[in-house]
Amino acid sequence: MTDIIDSDRDRDGERDSDRDDLHSLGYAQELRRGLGGFSNFAISFSIISILAGGMTSYWLGMVTGGPRVIMIGWVVVGFFALLVGMAMGEICSAYPTAGGLYYWSAKLARKNGPRWAWFTGWFNLLGQIGVIASVDYALSIFIGYFVRMFDDTFQLTSWTIFFIYLGVLAAHGLLNTFGVQLVRILGDVSVWWHVVGVGIIFAILMFSSKPGQRGLSHLFDSAPPGLTGWTGGTFVTIYLFALGLLLAQYTITGFDASAHVSEETVGARTEAPKAIVRAIYVSAIAGLLLNLAMNKVLPKDPAAYSAVAFGGPGENFLVNAAPRLLSSAVGDATAKFLVLICIVAQFFCGMASVTANSRMIYAFSRDGALPGSKLWHKINPKTRTPTNSIWLGVVLSAIVGALSLYQKSGYSTAFFAMTGICVIGLYIAYAIPIYLRLTNPEFKTGPWHLKGYHKLVGWTSLIWIAFITILFFAPLFWPFWRFWGKDNAILNADGTTAGFKQNNVNFTAPLIISAALLFWLYWAMSGRKWFKGPKVMGTPEELRAIERELDALEHGNL
Repeated sequence: MTDIIDSDRDRDGERDSDRDDLHSLGYAQELRRGLGGFSNFAISFSIISILAGGMTSYWLGMVTGGPRVIMIGWVVVGFFALLVGMAMGEICSAYPTAGGLYYWSAKLARKNGPRWAWFTGWFNLLGQIGVIASVDYALSIFIGYFVRMFDDTFQLTSWTIFFIYLGVLAAHGLLNTFGVQLVRILGDVSVWWHVVGVGIIFAILMFSSKPGQRGLSHLFDSAPPGLTGWTGGTFVTIYLFALGLLLAQYTITGFDASAHVSEETVGARTEAPKAIVRAIYVSAIAGLLLNLAMNKVLPKDPAAYSAVAFGGPGENFLVNAAPRLLSSAVGDATAKFLVLICIVAQFFCGMASVTANSRMIYAFSRDGALPGSKLWHKINPKTRTPTNSIWLGVVLSAIVGALSLYQKSGYSTAFFAMTGICVIGLYIAYAIPIYLRLTNPEFKTGPWHLKGYHKLVGWTSLIWIAFITILFFAPLFWPFWRFWGKDNAILNADGTTAGFKQNNVNFTAPLIISAALLFWLYWAMSGRKWFKGPKVMGTPEELRAIERELDALEHGNL
C-alpha cells in the first residue's frame, strides 16, 4: 500500500515538474495530464498501424516491385524512418508542447521564426487531415468489402463508400468528444490488438498450404511484368522497386502524434521522444513479419496474382488486394475473421489520428494561426479536451474524402492522392524543424538526445525525405497522362483487362504544390501582418490562475 502511495506521489511530482516546464514555454496546463509513457506510445503506434497502412496499401507493393520490395521495403523504410523519428525526438525532448513541429520551428529559427512556424504548421495540418482521410476512407472500403463477403449483392460504389466514410468519421469525432476516458483505454488496447492481431494473421497464413502458393522459397520474387503499364528493362525494374517502397513509407508515418499529446503526458521530456522511436521500430519489425506471411501465400501463377491485385468484374478497389489475398489463401470463412481483425485495428488508427489532429489544431489556434482561432482553441471544461478542434478536423477530412465522389471507377486514384497528401504533408513538416535544428548551434538539448550524432542523423533524414517526396510525385501507372478512356484499362499479366479502367494521373504533386501556393498567398497577403509565432499566455501567476479556473469548472465549483 505504501508503494502505491509513493508511486502516486512520484507521478504528482512529475506532473508538477511537467507543468513548470510548460510554464517555461509560455503555456498553461489546460489539457489534463494523465497519459503515461505507454499510452503516449500507443497513440503513435496506433496511427502507424501496420494493419491499416500495411494492409490497405499492400497492392502498391504487389503491382510494382512485388514480393521482393514488400520484404526489403520494411527494412529500408523502417531504418530511415527511425532516423527521422530520432531527429524529431531530440527536439521534442527540448520542447514538449502540443504544437509540436510548428512550435519547434519557431524556436529553432535564427530569423523569420513566425514564417517558418507558419509553413510548418500548415503542412502539418495538411498531412494530418490526409492521415484521417486516407485511413478512414480505406477503412470504409474494408467495411464495404466485409459486408459484401456476407452479401454479394451489396454494391461497392463511390456513394456507398462515402456514406460509410462519413459514419466512421462521425464515430471517431463522437468518441473523442464524449468518450475521453474510453479513447485512452482503447488507445492502450489498440497496441495489444495490433500485436495479437498480427500474431494471429501470421500464424494462420504460415500454416496455410493451398496449392499454387509461393511458399517461403519465393519471398523475394519480382512482380509479373506490366501490371502498372510500365514495361522495359533495368531502369523500369529499379523505378518500380523504388515506387514499391511507398507501401512501407505510407504506413510508417504520423508518429509526430506523440509530440502533440506531450502536454497530456507525464514525464513528457523523456517519455514523448522514447514513444516516437519505439512506435517506429516496433511497427517496422511487426510489419516485416506480417508481410513475410502475406508473401508466402501469394499465388505463383501470374493470372491468379493479377486477380488478387485487381479483382474481377465489379471489383473497383486495389485497396482490397489484401482481403482478396486472405480469401484465396485461407477461404472465405477464415478470411472474414482476419478482415474483421484489420477493420478493428483500422478503426483504432482513425480514432488516434483524430485525437492527435485535434491537439495540433488546438495548439495552432492557441497561437492565433487559424481563421476563427478563438473558437478552435476552446477547451471543454468537463472533459478538458478541445472539442471544437476535434470537429474541425472531422469536417476537413470529410471534405477531402468527398474528392472520391468524382471518380467513376478505379478508386485507387483517390486513395493514392490521399496517401500522398498524408505522407508529403507530414514529412515536409518533419523536415523543417530538423533542418533548423541542424543550422542552429545554440540549440539546447533536453534529457533525451542523440549524444553528438545529430548531424549524421539529421542530414540523412533530410536526404531521405527529399527522396520519398520525389517518389510520391512520380507517376505510378503508364501512360501517366491518361484520364478516362478505353486505352487506359489496367491489364492482367496475361494481357486481359483487369476488370476496371484506371485514372492514371498522380494528383499528389498538383495538390501539394497548390496547397503550398495557398499557404504562401495567405502568409503574404495576411498572415505576416498578425502571426507572430507561439504566444506567451501570461506570467506564471496568470498561468496558474487559468489552471485554477479550469480545475474549478471541471469539478463544478463555478
